[in-house]
Amino acid sequence: MSEAAPLRSAPTVGRGSEGGNAGALPPSAPQRSRLERLRKPLEITILVGPALLVFLAFVIFPVVIAAYYGFFSWTGFGPANHFIGLRNYTQILADDAFRAAVWHNAEIVGLSLITQGPIALLIALLLNRKMRFQSALRVLIFVPYVISEVVVGTGLSLMLASGGAANDLLGKLGLGGLKQDWLSNPHVAIWTLIAIITWKYIGFAVLLFLAGLQGIPEELTEAAQIDGASYWQVQRRIVLPLLAPTVRIWAFLSIIGSLQLFDLVYIIWGQYVAATAGTSTMATYMVTTGRTAGQYGYGSAVAVLMFLISLTVALVYQRFVLRRDTEGAVTGGAA
Repeated sequence: MSEAAPLRSAPTVGRGSEGGNAGALPPSAPQRSRLERLRKPLEITILVGPALLVFLAFVIFPVVIAAYYGFFSWTGFGPANHFIGLRNYTQILADDAFRAAVWHNAEIVGLSLITQGPIALLIALLLNRKMRFQSALRVLIFVPYVISEVVVGTGLSLMLASGGAANDLLGKLGLGGLKQDWLSNPHVAIWTLIAIITWKYIGFAVLLFLAGLQGIPEELTEAAQIDGASYWQVQRRIVLPLLAPTVRIWAFLSIIGSLQLFDLVYIIWGQYVAATAGTSTMATYMVTTGRTAGQYGYGSAVAVLMFLISLTVALVYQRFVLRRDTEGAVTGGAA
């Protein structure tokens, strides 16, 4: 009987130990569901919060401030007290120089897509094949993109001047009849700008297209070649359709960049020659009529119109062009 007592007391100790650790049990189902509901917003806040703060501070807040000053006739000094309502906006829309700048931006958008897209695609297809010096060629294509716009603009403004190196080289080659006033002639200046933009930014397009080509499975192209498809048939039937999402993203970035083009035009043509040469943009118009003229309220109104035009184009492009890509993204929208 003395040996049985400890045996009977063992379960009692065990139950006591379990009762003593009752506080360490996992949370109940309602607690788990509440934690799960809080987890996702917390993760979103931690991951998106810093980027959202930067976006609000450097994009939304300046736009709001510009919209505020756009209702005033303000010279940039002291408080804005002279409220004029929508007069700045009506004056901008009635200005032929602003409408010309908008048209120049539209020309730059269209010509950039027409010239850069096919050339970059052909170069990307060429560099995607195995060849000698492939890495060196990729670097040479991408080098102009990483060169500062100030360096490019300063150098080309000197080379393309009437007495610059470009016309001098044509004369030495016996092609004096091709000499042009590359920067001041309104019929030539816009094409000069497109050539500069193409040379400067085509490396970025090639880089994007190469990244897209690397994501195409080789099994698809190899299967098509085994079935007897030629190289160009493979590119047209398989590669280009699979590369279409990358092309659409590049086109979107090119459009927005063309609408906001400023630095190359301002450095090469200056704030006054650009208007007479037919290369002025909305951004150069904003600087010329706003900061340079000391009318910061007017310039702020121009900045707001630029923002609205770019936003409208982006939303329309998103709605009608990028919709097929966003609908296929894994975002949980289908659920």
